[in-house]
Amino acid sequence: MASYDRYVSPLSERYASKEMQYIFSPEKKFRTWRRLWIALAEAEHELGLGITQEQIDELKEHKDDINFEEARAREKVVRHDVMSHVYAYGLQCPKAKGIIHLGATSCYVGDNTDIIIMTEALQLVRKKLICVLDELAKFADRYKDQPTLAFTHFQPAQPTTVGKRATLWMMELKLDLDDLDYVLGSLRLLGSKGTTGTQASFLELFNGDHEKCRKIDQMIAEKMGFPGCYPVSGQTYSRKNDSRVLSVLAGIAQSAHKFSNDIRLLQHLKEVEEPFEKNQIGSSAMAYKRNPMRSERMASLANYVMSDLMNPMLVASTQWFERTLDDSANKRLSVPEGFLAIDGILDLYLNVVDGLVVYPKVIEKHMMAELPFMATENIMMDCVKLGGDRQELHERIRELSMEAGKNVKEKGLDNNLLELIAADPAFHVTLDQLKSNMDPKKYVGRAPKQVEEFLEEVIRPILDENKEDLGVKAEINV
Repeated sequence: MASYDRYVSPLSERYASKEMQYIFSPEKKFRTWRRLWIALAEAEHELGLGITQEQIDELKEHKDDINFEEARAREKVVRHDVMSHVYAYGLQCPKAKGIIHLGATSCYVGDNTDIIIMTEALQLVRKKLICVLDELAKFADRYKDQPTLAFTHFQPAQPTTVGKRATLWMMELKLDLDDLDYVLGSLRLLGSKGTTGTQASFLELFNGDHEKCRKIDQMIAEKMGFPGCYPVSGQTYSRKNDSRVLSVLAGIAQSAHKFSNDIRLLQHLKEVEEPFEKNQIGSSAMAYKRNPMRSERMASLANYVMSDLMNPMLVASTQWFERTLDDSANKRLSVPEGFLAIDGILDLYLNVVDGLVVYPKVIEKHMMAELPFMATENIMMDCVKLGGDRQELHERIRELSMEAGKNVKEKGLDNNLLELIAADPAFHVTLDQLKSNMDPKKYVGRAPKQVEEFLEEVIRPILDENKEDLGVKAEINV
């Protein structure tokens, strides 16, 4: 039965997927701690310390059946989360009790786990990002030839195509993917650096053998699936890594916000709409409304992620010497919630793109209302070929365009520029001849070809290399 008498984060209740929630769950965290303790014991055993295989086997036997209640009760007494779990693990592993966490400091499990969890979370973000690109690629290809008004300053400009506009959204996500891959590929474990990063405790354990101190870091990294550890650190890995990771998330949030803005504007124009379910209510007061609530939610969560980036930046910039603990509470909030929010954003992005509705007739109506203005240069060139004076025709078109614009804006009439030009003897052209130039496809430039080239040369290789990640379907909770 649900509890309604305490705060519950909307990120878990409304927005983030169960998969992302598990990555940041206590179970995932403390299982990872135990895997790290096993890796440490194995490495120490292999490097000659007096740790037996029997002890390691006992640790492995209980790596997943965490006795949470014993750990929680112990923490109330000692006020230390890591030592509470060392104690609880020792209750289950009496033979290995004395060697758990040998030589390590709390950050051995805390920081290494944070890197492992952020890595897995970035991999899930990457998977969903690839799937968004896949859905956008299908959309762009389907509408690559559909002319539509382009806008600069949200004023009608030279036409583009619906598909070409989608490639602009994709290009930004491709840049985000590049950043994600770079940061993901550069993450390393803290390793076993000791209380101030000097490995003094391990140098003591290994009787002054520097080579074994170097080896233990690499061995632990390999056992945990990482290429290595940061070569130097204080007690913690540099908190700059958290800001680098959240910077990637903030970049994706920027791109998603831009997309959501465009969809909301297009929905206002009635040219493109986000999906709207059969029983969905758009407004509690205005029953006819179809509010773009998914896009609005994307924008809202994106604002949160972008502002969240300030947290790890402040933490990284204010750490003292080899470490202080004023990072702890902030990290517990800012890192998980940044990931949970971006997870919700990408699920919304997937859902919206998968169900976008395009209205070609409305698009054409808007296009034809503005196209005469955009066709004037072509009209002028054709009339010059018939013997007209370019400078005189330019001035007449300017005057007639202003008159037509006044008719539209002040009188609410349709754009009658073509009729005005046909009635002007300076142009020597009929209305039918002018209308023959009103094919929007003549004015989209290379847009269709650009879509084909972009999909083939940039996006298709990404999708082909990541086939195993395709097919994610987003479930929107509310």
